[in-house]
Amino acid sequence: MTTPVTIIGAGLGGLTLARVLHVHGIPSTIYELDASPHARTQGGMLDIHDYNGQVAVKAAGLFEQFKKIIHPGGEATRILDKHGTVHTDEPGDDGDDVGGRPEVDRGDLRKMLLDSLPEGTIHWGTKVTAVTSRGSGHELTFADGSTTTTALLVGADGAWSRVRPLLSDAKPAYTGVSFIELEHHDAAKRHPGPAKTVGAGMLFALGAGQGFLAHAETDGSLHIYIALTKPADWIDSVDWTDNDKGKAVLLAEFADWAPEFHALITEADGALVPRTINALPIQHRWNRVPGVTLLGDAAHVMSPFAGEGANLAMLDGAELGKTIAAHPGNIEAALAAYEMDLFPRSAEAAEQAARGLELCFDERAPHSLLDQFAAHAEAQ
Repeated sequence: MTTPVTIIGAGLGGLTLARVLHVHGIPSTIYELDASPHARTQGGMLDIHDYNGQVAVKAAGLFEQFKKIIHPGGEATRILDKHGTVHTDEPGDDGDDVGGRPEVDRGDLRKMLLDSLPEGTIHWGTKVTAVTSRGSGHELTFADGSTTTTALLVGADGAWSRVRPLLSDAKPAYTGVSFIELEHHDAAKRHPGPAKTVGAGMLFALGAGQGFLAHAETDGSLHIYIALTKPADWIDSVDWTDNDKGKAVLLAEFADWAPEFHALITEADGALVPRTINALPIQHRWNRVPGVTLLGDAAHVMSPFAGEGANLAMLDGAELGKTIAAHPGNIEAALAAYEMDLFPRSAEAAEQAARGLELCFDERAPHSLLDQFAAHAEAQ
């Protein structure tokens, strides 16, 4: 008999794990801090790769549903410099083929996974405040004072995981880059200038130490990340709840950029959301601890500049689920086999992410990134 699995976190990785376990007839329970599936927005577009994210979708038995949520043409890519010069403007694929890196809305992807799970799998609005090893199991303490014990615990609870300390003393460190996240709603009608700048898919507008990363969303909005290389305490020095002041700070930072980029700031709708970009050590790993493991950002949070975070989290979940199913009644063999593959693949992606961050904001930006794209295309 296979031990029921307790999962902390209903992100893409935790949901994929639960789904693959369900496919194999193994019960699981997810504890999630959010009060409901609709408690917060789920971020922007994701490109789901054929060598990891799509592998996970297939393991979950959801590939046909996945094909229905792909954003046709969403792979379009524009690369500009600070003067507005267009160096790359590639159209997306509007054909019927899924392709190697199709774009999907993160919210749609999450809903697909949520809808695939048995009712009652997720305990919403359940905050885990402490995790403690107790003999042959692990005790979870919740915000309401209640507790539960499990023999098989998976931390899928993100960068600041409460499960990770059972395995590792490592904590994410600031990468030197901060994001300010903003949106333009109904862009084609209300913000035609920014819509033209971003294009139909992904925008990279890069300069030394700063830039704009943006995506055209399936709902007609633009999702924009303004990136700045700043000290760790910079982001807290600005009152981002005051939109006018926050936008004035950003305009000053990009004063010597072309006017079309200023419009990405001034025309933004709603809140300005500050984020520091943090990462665990590239070679993060741990010694085997009975009955517990990690996946996704809890195991290997990295900068987004390899585009691998969500893909890796889903692959982690799928591989862990398959490995547990392949070792019924032998938790430790399953976890050891999973981690043996987890560590090298996450280290490779983390190395790519660290290198990608450097390429995007070095003194030659955007030319270093263009050179990398050209080298990749030549190698195909």
